[in-house]
Order: sequence, then structure tokens, then C-alpha cells
Amino acid sequence: MPTIKEVAELAGVSQATVSRVINSNPKVAPANQKKVHAAMTSLGYQPNSFAQALASNRSYSIGMVVGTLSGPFYGPLMHSAEEGLRAQGQHLIVTSGGDRLEQERDAIRFLLSRRVDALILHLSAMGDEEILELSRAKTPLVLVNRYIPEISSQCVYFDNEYGGYLATKHLLELGHRQIATITGPLAKHDSRERLAGYRRALHEFGLDLNPNLLVEGYFEEDGGRLAMQKLLDRKQRFTALFCGNDHIALGAYDLAAENGLVIGNSLSLVGFDDMVFSNYLRPKLSSIHVPVADMGSAAAAKALQMVSGTMPQFETQIRPRLVQRDSSAKLSL
Repeated sequence: MPTIKEVAELAGVSQATVSRVINSNPKVAPANQKKVHAAMTSLGYQPNSFAQALASNRSYSIGMVVGTLSGPFYGPLMHSAEEGLRAQGQHLIVTSGGDRLEQERDAIRFLLSRRVDALILHLSAMGDEEILELSRAKTPLVLVNRYIPEISSQCVYFDNEYGGYLATKHLLELGHRQIATITGPLAKHDSRERLAGYRRALHEFGLDLNPNLLVEGYFEEDGGRLAMQKLLDRKQRFTALFCGNDHIALGAYDLAAENGLVIGNSLSLVGFDDMVFSNYLRPKLSSIHVPVADMGSAAAAKALQMVSGTMPQFETQIRPRLVQRDSSAKLSL
């Protein structure tokens, strides 16, 4: 294995000059940089990345914590972040927080032990105060899909409240007034914000929230089935349903069919996230489109900006839009 000494001898420069070139020190003359790179290529020399990180105080890697390493939300989020970082010579190291506090803490400790240059964090269990404490440390952080006013310029978040408002307003404009909702877990901030949007739309149309038409579920198909069964067991009439995400909607579709309810006819339904399968259900699912890839790209851009020593000036809020398909229709009296 070639050494830094051999590179220096072949290039006709000092070992210190080779070290500066490896660590991208701008003080090295362009001619010497070319000699060193040519010598490294000729000898097949590969710098020790850990030693390089120690010398430059940079690892050229960004750490990312997500809820899980699978699924249609986190996949595009990770992909778009990595794409943006790689274009600037950075690598992405990803680990899962599992939506559990201790696992989120452990994930962050692991990434910091790898000497990452910045953190991109999607955290569900960790409280605001603990995140603020992290933000005061030396490693820059970007917060994804969450907003904390004290670090607003470091936040990239989706306007969940507006998404819930759009979905409910759409159903109201179709003539529906008995509109039920199945939320995600209300311990999660995005579930609470989507519910707030539902409330706001009802209020705009002079309606109060009927607690009998509200069921807390969880973001999976089984959560939709169980919550839909609770709604039906209450014997409370509803002509429309807003689901906290598309997986909940999928479970609701299934149970509705078992009970003789025709989606898009006797029951209008709107989901949230606009997953790929929404367009392949029958009837096709109306849903709130979430541009997850935009969120990942924006988070990567903020992380790179902070690594370069510049603090972002503004928060990044990503707005949703309604995609109307066949599952939502005018109320037929």
C-alpha cells in the first residue's frame, strides 16, 4: 500500500504539501496540486478518511435520523437529501430513531461519534427543549417536518394544518356536513396539526366538531380498519370521511366495502400524502399531495449552507395541494 511519503517523493514536494492537498487547503499552488494528484493516481494512493477528518475537522458526511428506513415517505426523503449532498461532495449516513425517545437519542449519539459535519433530524418522540439543547452544540442541525420557533430558520416543514384544512374544505364544498375524521396518533405533532386544519374548515362553515365523528387511529391499514369500525359502531351518520393518511384510507376502503358502503357514492373520502397507490385504488383516492422530495432537497441545502459557515435566514415551509380523484363526490340527497 503506497504511503504519503512515496506520493511526496514522486511529486517532488514535501509531505506537508501532500497533506494540504489531501485536506483541500487552498494555500497550495495549483501546479503542486496537479503534481500531487498525478502522483496519487499513479501510485493508487487512497487517503485515510478518518485521519483526513481529524486533520481538516471535516468528515464530508451528513448524518440523518428518520423514523424508519422503509416506507413511501422516508424513501423519497432520504433519496432527495442524498442526491443534493452528493452533488456537493458530501455523503449521507442514515440511521433510524424508530419514533422512540431512547432510540432517537442513541441514533444522534451514533452519528456524532462518526464526526458528521451536520445533522438532519426527523424526530417524533424527542421534545422541543431537548432539540433546542442539541441546536446549541457545535454540530449544525436541520429539523425536518417539524417547526420550533426558536430555531425557525433551521426548520424544513410541511404545512400539515393547511393540508387538513384543504381536505375538509373540499368535502364541505361538495355539500357534505356530516364529515368524520380518522386521525393518526395524536401524540404526533403532524396528526394534531391535520386535526387542527379539519377543525378550522368546519368552523369556517359554521360547524362545530362532533366528537362522535372523531376517532384516533394510527398510520397503518389496520389502524384505518379498526377506527372505521369504531365509527360505524357509534351509529352516527356521516357522508364523508377525512383520513389522516392514505394507509388509514386504505383500511377504511376495505371495511367500507365489507359494510356495503360505496366510496365515491354513499361515502366520500379524502386521504393524505398522495401515495403512489392512491391512483390505482378503485375508485381512485382523492388525497393531499405531500412533496416529500422537496423537503429532503431543502434540508440538504440548509445543511450544506450551515456547514459552510452561513446560518439560514428563513424557515422553509412546504405547502400542500389537493389532488381530487374519484373517491370524493357531491353529496347526493
